[in-house]
Amino acid sequence: MHKHWQEILPVDRYQVSANGLLHSYDKRVLALLYQPLIGPVCLSLYLTLWSEIEDKRLWSQSSSHHALMSAMAVNLKEIYEARIKLEGIGLMKVWRKKEGEENSFIYELMPPLSPDQFFTDGMLNIYLYKKVGKLQYSKLKATFSDQRIPHQEYENVTKSFQEIFVSSHAESLYLSEEAEDDIGQQDDTRFISRPEPEPIKGFEDYFDFELLLSGLKDSFIPKKAFTSRVRETVAKLSFLYGIDTLHMKNLLLDAIDPSDEIDLDELRKGARDWYQIEYHEQLPSLSSKVQPPQLQTQLSEPKTPEEEYIRYLETVSPRQRLIDLSGGAEPSKSDLQIVEDILLNQKLTPGVVNVLIDYVMIKTDMKLSRSYVEKIAGHWARKDVKTVRDAMELAKSEHRQYQSWASEKKTKKSTGKKPIRTEIVPDWLKNEDMNENQKEQPDGELEERKRKLEERLKKFQGRG
Repeated sequence: MHKHWQEILPVDRYQVSANGLLHSYDKRVLALLYQPLIGPVCLSLYLTLWSEIEDKRLWSQSSSHHALMSAMAVNLKEIYEARIKLEGIGLMKVWRKKEGEENSFIYELMPPLSPDQFFTDGMLNIYLYKKVGKLQYSKLKATFSDQRIPHQEYENVTKSFQEIFVSSHAESLYLSEEAEDDIGQQDDTRFISRPEPEPIKGFEDYFDFELLLSGLKDSFIPKKAFTSRVRETVAKLSFLYGIDTLHMKNLLLDAIDPSDEIDLDELRKGARDWYQIEYHEQLPSLSSKVQPPQLQTQLSEPKTPEEEYIRYLETVSPRQRLIDLSGGAEPSKSDLQIVEDILLNQKLTPGVVNVLIDYVMIKTDMKLSRSYVEKIAGHWARKDVKTVRDAMELAKSEHRQYQSWASEKKTKKSTGKKPIRTEIVPDWLKNEDMNENQKEQPDGELEERKRKLEERLKKFQGRG
């Protein structure tokens, strides 16, 4: 993952473009529906960029990121992080052109989904429900809803175009080439209009449709049933609920209707029911999320055990990591609550939380101690740790400090006896820990400790 200063600099120029006319009603949608998901800095960036476009126009004047930092009173890192969130949620497209050592950008603002699209999205509405709760969600639905007009009690007497207007053929309708040029749109211009907002896309890259289709016989579900909308919904549900190909196949078989088409409402309901049965929860939680793709660093094929370990932590959710560490058993509610709290309050990413889980679980005899977790999580949050590699490096460099925190906790609970240091450590931290202790222990004791450590590590790796 590139650092923000590798992507943008204060001197880099940008222009703002609107994909279509943005209306004042969009601000209400952004503030009430999107802001709970993306946060106030993202909303501020969107509105600030919007304000640079003159009324009823589609382009702004060129400006620098330094001026944007001053206008928003935030640093460049916060602007970059807010920008990529806007990209991810479908509110912005970014275009870049390199000009020597500097870059110039076009920030194309996309209109938000309409309330109808948002509340029927199948993913954003569920995240919003989890974020704001049942009561506030019901209030938001009421805010963006109104009573239906009882058309069934009335007769439609609207006149059609053909009933009112006639096309006179008395005069020739022939147009010269010059007139056709006047009527047509020039290639380098576009009409100012309001395009249909686009739902979030890109989920199909995360789902193996080839494997799904190979496992489905055409006699059960014809391939023509997999329209672009169906494929998008399948991929989105897989991402949202963590449904693998095998379970998705079963859900699709249950959602096929008599006309050999896939009932999307039935598919969504089946996915929700599957999740509730599988995880005993009403809706997906933060602990079920994995490291965002833009923060994954192990993109090439792993060549070493450490690279394989990093890839694993970047592609598994904290919840699944807890399950793997417990040999397949469902995590306790208290452990999940600890994980949820640090994801929400400390704003740590899922991959970083996985590193934290591994470190703390091994240091505290496979138990999640809330106070110890929160103390390290707070330190990592202040250090602004975002990636798995950064978390591992910080854990290595601060290992002695974290050991002292753990010793302080044990000392408070002990009866005055000196604590015996017999903790085990992950492979990626093993060398640092052993180097420290070589200075503190006699050779015989060190060899015995190595033997016991290796035995416990083998057992731990077998369970992981």
